[in-house]
Amino acid sequence: MQLVCFSHLPWKFVYQRPQHLISRFTKEYTVYYIEEFVHSTEEDGYSINATNENVKVIVPHLCNRVNGVQNETKRKELILKNLFKEHSIQSYIFWYYTPMALAYTAHFNPLATVYDCMDELSAFKFAPPELKLLEQLLFKKANIVFTGGNNLYKAKKSQHHNIHSFPSSIDKAHFKAARDINEEVADQSAIPHPRLGFYGVIDERFDIELIKQAADAKPDWHFVMVGPVIKIDVATLPQNKNIHYLGPKTYEELPSYLSGWDIALIPFAINESTRYISPTKTPEYLAGGKPVISTAITDVIHPYHELGLVHIVQNAEDLVQMATSELSISDKMEWLGKVDEYLSTISWDATWERMHELMQNEIEPNQNLLTDKINQYV
Repeated sequence: MQLVCFSHLPWKFVYQRPQHLISRFTKEYTVYYIEEFVHSTEEDGYSINATNENVKVIVPHLCNRVNGVQNETKRKELILKNLFKEHSIQSYIFWYYTPMALAYTAHFNPLATVYDCMDELSAFKFAPPELKLLEQLLFKKANIVFTGGNNLYKAKKSQHHNIHSFPSSIDKAHFKAARDINEEVADQSAIPHPRLGFYGVIDERFDIELIKQAADAKPDWHFVMVGPVIKIDVATLPQNKNIHYLGPKTYEELPSYLSGWDIALIPFAINESTRYISPTKTPEYLAGGKPVISTAITDVIHPYHELGLVHIVQNAEDLVQMATSELSISDKMEWLGKVDEYLSTISWDATWERMHELMQNEIEPNQNLLTDKINQYV
């Protein structure tokens, strides 16, 4: 069988939920990860490359020389049909991260349709106006829906009969390695301590003013920002001498940066784009053994703050006060014990296994029906 995933995130972007889950499906399926269409000078078609995890990443492209007379949705559908024909994709599951892909996949007949609703995409900057309608249609088409967090589950649960919450999980071994790394990475080594760090996408969800005010209040503290800047003007970011933008890093590099911080930050603004997020970095920071200070993100408060694992702040004054207190604590063994006890209950492997089990309940009846139809002609 094949699993065909449609995603709004390029595979080589920040390594997060889609990569963790989709790569695990290669144990059971031939996996195709289809990115959003791009325009190019080449004829309509696609490129294909296999990742180290054996995921076949498809970058479909539309020729920008073709004028608007030809229906773009039909062209996308034709490209996809050619892909299926050329790679003998016949017994397949559709897995959606973006409802936008439904516009050109509605006429296909997968054995099952899964919607992994990882975010409220309609609340993000530059979201297409038709996204909400397509998501409603996807809810009707999907056999099963997963959500990327508990708060998002509460908002969506009335829209589908078979919906399940799967918050962000953790590759513990990968990030726990940060506890034992002693060698500094080159571009961070000259930055003085204390260091308060963040890694992730710096976009409209990032609380720029919070970081600026904290950096102004504590010029002898250093704020390390790791990750790409997208959808916002770089010129709007504060340029204090004690704020360091180190750019995007690979997933493999993140523990080395994390190891060099004194405190890890989740400085998201509280707005519509962050209302339903479940930051993957929360358990990752904790696995690395770093104290975590976050703004009041619902899926960080429940369960991490309630369990005493993460500090929640409302403003820069709170952040400075909390960080000052945390920096004065030399013995963190009791806290680390609580962290490890909680993290022992979650993993991306366990999340994938439970998702796969739920999917099988939807796939098997359709497989049996397909087998019966084939046998009629044998």
